[in-house]
Amino acid sequence: MIRLGTCHPYRPHALFKVKNRPGNEVPLMSHADQLLKIHGLDFSYSGTSFRLCLEEFGLDTGRTMALIGRSGCGKSTLLDLACGIRTPQKGTVEFEGRDLAGIGDEARRLLRLDSVGLVFQEFRLLDYLTVLDSILLPIRLSGRPVTSEIRERAHELARRAGIQDLLKRRPQRLSQGERQRAAICRALIGTPRLVLADEPTGNLDPATAESVLDLLFEQVAEAEAALLVITHDHEILPRFDEVFDLSERNLAGTKTKAGAR
Repeated sequence: MIRLGTCHPYRPHALFKVKNRPGNEVPLMSHADQLLKIHGLDFSYSGTSFRLCLEEFGLDTGRTMALIGRSGCGKSTLLDLACGIRTPQKGTVEFEGRDLAGIGDEARRLLRLDSVGLVFQEFRLLDYLTVLDSILLPIRLSGRPVTSEIRERAHELARRAGIQDLLKRRPQRLSQGERQRAAICRALIGTPRLVLADEPTGNLDPATAESVLDLLFEQVAEAEAALLVITHDHEILPRFDEVFDLSERNLAGTKTKAGAR
């Protein structure tokens, strides 16, 4: 359960208690079920006026959350903090009870490879890798063997994302939407405990966006994982268990910095 006063289910201009999608009621969870916990966070970029301050933020296992807010309010920065790409100047970011700032760079890197699926806004596909090799990259980087089962999973994810005929292509021969779908498959290949997605449907037509969201939600549900998605598309907000408006929740109340995300 997300802490009351931290975020709210999506209903305009109001704060409500935790909602569940019809037919998918989720019981109240104990503290042990909290996958991601942020407390007393204070983060800023050197040489800028940007500052992100959050008293509390939490996401439980099995829950989905949409992260909204004006451009530049720090949504992508919050995703970076949530997986240890960045660490705060003050406060704690805990993943399954571990303070990410206290475990070191290499431990954070391994945690991301083993437990976090990342969908970057810029895709970050390597030019020299085919789509199939890009999808399999997190498995190889983590040192796990690429078994026949893993390859089958890669092909199935590609089929579900509609890029099964593009697996031998490199990024230069893909559209923006095809690159986006390849990045989503890459994020899901390792069955992560937490999926962080930065505008995963931003380059997709409505029909494809719907199918990609279906894939994300289904994979997260099957793995009993958690999903945190940045979006500017308010039409999809009712699909999420929770909506967190960072523009309203940032205690610093700072102006947008140039280049902030």
